[in-house]
Amino acid sequence: MTELPVPGTLAELLDLEALDRDLFRGFNVGGDRQRLFGGQVAAQALRAAGLTVADDRKPHSLHGYFLRPGLLDRPVLLHVDRDRDGGTFSARHVRAVQDGEVIFSMLASFAPDRPGGELDELTRSDLRPPADGERFDTMLHLDVVETTPLALEGDRITHPDAIWIRVRHPLPDDRLVRACAVTYLSDLGTGFGQVRAEGVETGGPSLDHVVWFQRDVDPCDWLLLDLAAGAAGGGLGVYTGTIRDRDGGLGAFLAQQMLLRRHSLEEIEMFKALVELRQQRGGRNEVPPTPVTLDP
Repeated sequence: MTELPVPGTLAELLDLEALDRDLFRGFNVGGDRQRLFGGQVAAQALRAAGLTVADDRKPHSLHGYFLRPGLLDRPVLLHVDRDRDGGTFSARHVRAVQDGEVIFSMLASFAPDRPGGELDELTRSDLRPPADGERFDTMLHLDVVETTPLALEGDRITHPDAIWIRVRHPLPDDRLVRACAVTYLSDLGTGFGQVRAEGVETGGPSLDHVVWFQRDVDPCDWLLLDLAAGAAGGGLGVYTGTIRDRDGGLGAFLAQQMLLRRHSLEEIEMFKALVELRQQRGGRNEVPPTPVTLDP
């Protein structure tokens, strides 16, 4: 099999190849991952959709469903259906396909900027952005600082639910690309990562993902992904989150449903080794926050 190109930056990851009208191909983030990062496919799907709308129409929402595990050794084909172009809104449906199977399905809506008042009553954190010279982890073309770190308590794994993130390399000066970058990082962490409730697990694969874009923010500067558990039952959990810039400006509001499941013994041993490695290296983040995989 021909070796696939590996994008060296997030900008390259989002630079899709146009194969035909409304048909695009994307390649995969590198590294030692076993499956595709869900944020990658969601971001590429949004980029594909945005390439089919008028230049003055920017994404204001997306609703995506993770349907199958993604394969690292296959490119992602992105089929865009132009559901509607109205006087104000454009709606698109994107199917991300590998080996003839849909791995991710997304609806996205686009509209031009409109005047109107602003209201932001969502929860705010007083967490400060990383200072100059502070050590950070690098992964998935991102710089990352966990404020609630990965930890292991017996056989219970706690995951980050508040993370400072910035894109490691420059992005084009393009509103659509910045929205795609926000989508990419929105799939890190889990709102249940620090939850302590009987029978409720702390993480698992994502089932669906929703993002509402509030304002244009710069993903190459520090953004705070702040997640909070909402409700859980029957092995399913829903959490919400905000993405804010260093000054507290609201870039996006998100919601995600997860399949909450107990970690296997193999996973526990892997996390245990990673936590011990961190401790040996002075607490530096040597492993990434929990990226949700395409594995429903």
